[in-house]
Amino acid sequence: MAEVAAWAAGLDEVHARIAPRFSRSEPREQVAAYLRGLLAPLERKNGWTLAEQAGEASPDGMQRLLATADWDADQVRDELRDYVVEHLGDPGAVLVVDETGFLKKGSRSAGVARQYSGTAGRIENCQIGVFLGYASPAGRTFLDRELYLPKAWVEDRPRCQQAAVPDDVEFATKPELAIRMIARALDAGVPASWVTGDEVYGLHPGLRTFLQERGMSYVLCIASNQWVWVDAEAGDGSGGELGRRQLQVKTLAATVPSRAFKKIPAGKGAKGPRMYSWARTPVHLPGQPGGQLKAGWLMIRRSLTDPTDCAYYLCSAPVRTTLATLVAVAGKRWAIEETFQTGKGEVGLDHYQVRRYDGWYRHITLAMFAHAFLTVTAPPARERGGIKSSR
Repeated sequence: MAEVAAWAAGLDEVHARIAPRFSRSEPREQVAAYLRGLLAPLERKNGWTLAEQAGEASPDGMQRLLATADWDADQVRDELRDYVVEHLGDPGAVLVVDETGFLKKGSRSAGVARQYSGTAGRIENCQIGVFLGYASPAGRTFLDRELYLPKAWVEDRPRCQQAAVPDDVEFATKPELAIRMIARALDAGVPASWVTGDEVYGLHPGLRTFLQERGMSYVLCIASNQWVWVDAEAGDGSGGELGRRQLQVKTLAATVPSRAFKKIPAGKGAKGPRMYSWARTPVHLPGQPGGQLKAGWLMIRRSLTDPTDCAYYLCSAPVRTTLATLVAVAGKRWAIEETFQTGKGEVGLDHYQVRRYDGWYRHITLAMFAHAFLTVTAPPARERGGIKSSR
């Protein structure tokens, strides 16, 4: 009974936070029912099932909440961010950027197109959402979200108007959407020391420069054919300007001796610790601050069973940062994949039936809040050996 009472009190706390964002009583009460439905053990969480869970005869109220009620999803997102920081905030936390696909039929849903979905592992008719996750020793959840609109969508203004896409929304790449979300988090004072993401984000020089300008350390995946700056004596060839030259990542990695690799776990997986061999070698990062404050490395992850199976990361961090710390940050990228799984499996992140641009943001934001509530009230076992702040 005490656990049930604590659950109810926690949900009341969430509703009390966001209730002032709804000017009228009907949507204010409806959002409480919507959140309870997202948290209920329902196989599908759409308008009909959420209405039935709330004891309503039709889905009209739930549909109005997402389509026509007067409230701003960005204001609720800000409340979500404050809630996460209050309960999970840690100065050594990692901001994780990643995307997920939402499979859709037809062509009318905002942003839907034939595009690659990592969720499906192939090109599908889908929407793509770019998310900012928050991983700290106290738990993992979402902070922010943006709907990716392909260029063909943005250039078709009549189609945008039919999907209620605001006229001022312009095309933005996925890394540019990530920059917006990270900037919002940092401007709001979210405690974090690190950013990590996959190749989509690691290969974007603008994102890396932005993080360096904001003083954020990062561990970002890059491709094997990416060019990096090294000292002239690294590898073969002659030095250029300032005694530096460029090498492809795979070429530089080949110069790292086998004895430099160390077996280090990159967090816990479904079958135990994710164990790989890791090594790093210095690189010069464009825009890197001078002095001894920060250093740049190429970090190499190698399979224990197949030395040719490698992944690569560009890292920017304080000079005294250990290899084990960089590995721990890299391992946090799996955190958002697990968060997508629990978000879709437990709070209906992908169960929506809306076509409008604003409807997508409304459902996704409420599902993110439901996920954060679950993380706070029923947290998994605390991670051991959390990443310490390097600032």
